[in-house]
Amino acid sequence: MIVSLPMYDRPELHGAFDRLWSAIRQELKAGPVKLSRDSNVWQDWVSRDLLLSQTCGLPFRAKLHDKVALVGTPDHGLALSNSGYYCSVFVAHKDDPRTAPLENADAVLAYNEPMSQSGWAAAEAYARDNGFAFTRFVQTGSHAASAKTVAEMSADIAALDVVSWKLIQRYESFAEKLRVIGHTEQTPALPFITAKNCDPTKIFEAIANAIERLSQEDRDTLCLQGVVKMTPEEYLAIPLPLSSPC
Repeated sequence: MIVSLPMYDRPELHGAFDRLWSAIRQELKAGPVKLSRDSNVWQDWVSRDLLLSQTCGLPFRAKLHDKVALVGTPDHGLALSNSGYYCSVFVAHKDDPRTAPLENADAVLAYNEPMSQSGWAAAEAYARDNGFAFTRFVQTGSHAASAKTVAEMSADIAALDVVSWKLIQRYESFAEKLRVIGHTEQTPALPFITAKNCDPTKIFEAIANAIERLSQEDRDTLCLQGVVKMTPEEYLAIPLPLSSPC
């Protein structure tokens, strides 16, 4: 069986994620001892051997919703969003005189990858809803790399998953060179998924119980306060991007 929790599993969080999975495994009485950290996530997500993983909202809507079972959605306890939802923050260099995303129509947008809800789809939707489009891009491979690219002034603006932004502020010194200039509309947070042949209700209950068993320190470290039920339709209601930076 395959288990991975790849979306926020940066090195500083490995210990807390290991404890989370250990607690889930004890509830399930099944699964590998260790999380998978070196495998191809797309291969994991579509494998019949997938017990548990986490994907992004855009891949779920665009490619996975009919191939996997939705388990649940994390509650990050975010001030900007309802339970089970999240958003992206737009960050710019602290010395950039522009004070709002609307002033960045001709700016260079740093984005992690084109299949990212928070890094691309949310930014594209924000621009479209406000009557402009981002037309200059640099692809970075991760939210942290996007933030660093803006901090180094190799790009002007980036849309960052608000949870990733909290972690960047916590662990990256270059965050001091950045400031938030806006945020996108909230959308369902990054879903937990399992293979079609697994029981998502049983896994949901295991995750919920495991989070309750975690120390408050680990919950705060993971920015994870609970898990909520959400339907595939709530994800599919979010339109796919009308354009791609590639």
